[in-house]
Amino acid sequence: MREASRDRLKAFLTLLPSIILIGVFVYGFIGNTIWISMTDWGGDGALALEPEMEFVGLANYSDLFTGFLSSGFRQDLVNAVYYSVMLLAGAIGLGMFIAILLDQKPKGEDLLRTIFLYPMSLSFIVSGTIWRWLLAPQGGVNVLPTYVGLPPLTFQWTSSTKAVLEFNWQNLLQIFLYIAAFVLILTGLWVLKTHPHRAVKRWLGPGVVIGLFAWLGGSLLPQALFMEETHGFNLATLGIIMATVWQYAGYTMALYLAGFNGISQDLRDAAMLDGASTTAYYRHIAIPMLKPITISAVIILSHISLKMFDIIFAMTGPDNAQTGHPALSMYMTTFRANDFARGAAIAIVLFMVAAMFIVPYVVSQYRQRTRG
Repeated sequence: MREASRDRLKAFLTLLPSIILIGVFVYGFIGNTIWISMTDWGGDGALALEPEMEFVGLANYSDLFTGFLSSGFRQDLVNAVYYSVMLLAGAIGLGMFIAILLDQKPKGEDLLRTIFLYPMSLSFIVSGTIWRWLLAPQGGVNVLPTYVGLPPLTFQWTSSTKAVLEFNWQNLLQIFLYIAAFVLILTGLWVLKTHPHRAVKRWLGPGVVIGLFAWLGGSLLPQALFMEETHGFNLATLGIIMATVWQYAGYTMALYLAGFNGISQDLRDAAMLDGASTTAYYRHIAIPMLKPITISAVIILSHISLKMFDIIFAMTGPDNAQTGHPALSMYMTTFRANDFARGAAIAIVLFMVAAMFIVPYVVSQYRQRTRG
């Protein structure tokens, strides 16, 4: 017992400097940012040696989501959602497809793997500059059809003002209810095969009830704004999404390829002997076995999508409202407008969105370890 206590004490003393540093420089600064976001620090006297700050509570957050002059931030937040969804779908889908092709052991596999993984070695500034040239309105991709006798393309990849999938921000609460209902129903369908009773009780039932309430009682919900404000998927973000998917598809390819190589060849041979085709093997055996890799890729790419500052800055600049992002808005608000409290509030919003992806995964992993 004494030796065990000594080992615990030695381990604690070894970890203590790291715990102190993380507590001060990570969680301490997070707490300080939360405090700043609840003040009115900004304006003409923001850069004084001892600026005057008054506590305003959640006023900055309320202004971001319902303020008359904050429509730009709200569009940036909508852009961030589409950036995340498109990056996840594109990078994971394309990366998995390339990994499946390379798992067939074609000639030059090592060279192909290096080629596909190379874009990840570039910084966002470099890749953003390259793609800005490629997607220039009068050159790059738009002039490719002229080499085969066709007229050039006229699509404005990073400067289009058109938007699709538009919605009214006034109905924000109703939209949140629809999203919650969709997530609950989707989770219930996922769990239905293994735990039907729990799926209906915990997921499908509440999801249907919330969805019906949002549909039938949506007009009874309070509106977020006093006037109509439409937001949607700006087509100018397509160029940035293409560049980001190109850069990170190789990363997900490497993850899935390592997972495929880790599956026993005996299992694949047994599946083929039982009559499974190559498509059936990947669909029913290989890909389901790589669920932990998929979850890790989703979390990592979601975190990356919330920090898309440099590639947007390099491709479209800081003042393009069509391709904005909360991270870019935070930088401009804090260091150009000197509105530190509002910039801190944007930072905390991004922090909370990132936590929505990371915390459930950490909790599930902790539960699995405690059960095991």
